[in-house]
Amino acid sequence: MVKSVLAFGQNGVSDWLWQRISAVILALYFSFIFVYIVLHPGLDYAMWQALFHHTAMRIFTLLALLGLVIHSWIGIWTVITDYIKCFCLRLFLQIVIVLALVVYLFWGIQILWGV
Repeated sequence: MVKSVLAFGQNGVSDWLWQRISAVILALYFSFIFVYIVLHPGLDYAMWQALFHHTAMRIFTLLALLGLVIHSWIGIWTVITDYIKCFCLRLFLQIVIVLALVVYLFWGIQILWGV
């Protein structure tokens, strides 16, 4: 078993639980977006902006964004630690991916809550 400081949880069970929680959040969020689009066939920019103007939708979107980062990190970390045996390459890829996910997270927060 590969142990790394870059693992999200303390053990495999907590990683499994975090991934399932994030999957439920993502499923709820994208189901809501799908239903909203289906129920509003004449969706335009003003309606879309009004939807995301509500604080509840912003919080829901922020939870989905955090869920996406958590879910993708756990999945990518698992694949990398399973298939890349060279420690230096594995560490390099993990650092690059963590940096990309952090940038995407902050970028998403800026878009969501920016002026």
